[in-house]
Amino acid sequence: MMTIRQKLQLIQKISGLTQEKLAGQMGVSFPTFNSWINGRSLPRRNARERIDALYREYTGQKVVPDNVLRAKKQIIARKSRQSKNILRQILKQPDLADQFVLSLTYHTNRIEGSTLTEPETSAIMFKNIALPNKDMIEQLEVKNHQTAWQYLLKYLTDGATKINEGLILKLHGILLNSIQLEAGAYRQQRVRIAGANVPTANYLKVPALMVTLVRDINRSTKDPVSQLAITHSRFEKIHPFSDGNGRIGRLLMQAMALRKNLPPVVIRQEKKRFYYAYLNKAQVKNDSSLLEDFICDVILEGFELIAE
Repeated sequence: MMTIRQKLQLIQKISGLTQEKLAGQMGVSFPTFNSWINGRSLPRRNARERIDALYREYTGQKVVPDNVLRAKKQIIARKSRQSKNILRQILKQPDLADQFVLSLTYHTNRIEGSTLTEPETSAIMFKNIALPNKDMIEQLEVKNHQTAWQYLLKYLTDGATKINEGLILKLHGILLNSIQLEAGAYRQQRVRIAGANVPTANYLKVPALMVTLVRDINRSTKDPVSQLAITHSRFEKIHPFSDGNGRIGRLLMQAMALRKNLPPVVIRQEKKRFYYAYLNKAQVKNDSSLLEDFICDVILEGFELIAE
């Protein structure tokens, strides 16, 4: 059995957070946390319970009660019914539309390792400023993602009834334009997901797997959150492209969410560790409950943003 010290050390390794920030999450001072993580003292029972909860969350061992997940989905369904047309609401409010595209672009790129800050991302997107001391590929990724998002919105507002392979390939072509020669085409070689123990599909099977995935995306469902989570998990496991799979997978989630009259799913970079842990559990153990719960929380945040 792991000691408190070992759990805290693992939490810090997985989260990538400093001791100061973890102490803040625990609601204790830095000296107290430092004493725990270095084994100089032991936390009291309440603090141990918080540590255990945090440990389960970061390692993907958290258990979401069925009634809690069901309640969240019911709230989302009610809010969706009460919202006339979320896509139209976003497009009619330029400030809201800009906020969504900025958040989506900044966070999706940061998840993939971009070093650009949110203000820098905003300057590139809205003021067309080239930052001389920043990587040019990262700046191009910002503009490309912005363009891909705009293309997706036009695709949805032009009355498209289905998400198809053509859309997915087009989004990839835009996202990797002037960055990768294979932009807009499925991969022709083996790839591995860095830092994950999830095997990707044989590249020869990718076209057939994508046909099946797209078919399932367009099936009607009474549980859109489950469909979002399972589709995202499957897409990332197929890993159809040489690069850009995470960003395309998240754009695909936005398309699916908006078609179901749900707000865009903005996965914030500070939640990256949870997102990866829950995605991994869905792929390895075929259990999407944590990923569904995570997506529910993100969707509810989106509803709050729209209501402001």
